[in-house]
Amino acid sequence: MRLSARNQLAGMIQSIKEGVVTAEVVVKLNGGEEIVSVITVESVHGLGLKVGDKVRAIIKSTEVLIATEE
Repeated sequence: MRLSARNQLAGMIQSIKEGVVTAEVVVKLNGGEEIVSVITVESVHGLGLKVGDKVRAIIKSTEVLIATEE
């Protein structure tokens, strides 16, 4: 699949916590960091997601904020 989004992070699904409507999907990135996505339970099932699957977290946003400790 080809996408125009450039912010694609490769990783593996670490955990999936399903709620009534949404699910929290934790992806461990290849560099060791984790990223969390909240998607619908229907999407989890439709994509057939399971722990251990290799996936790409694709970030598409109109803003990226940067903060410092100071």
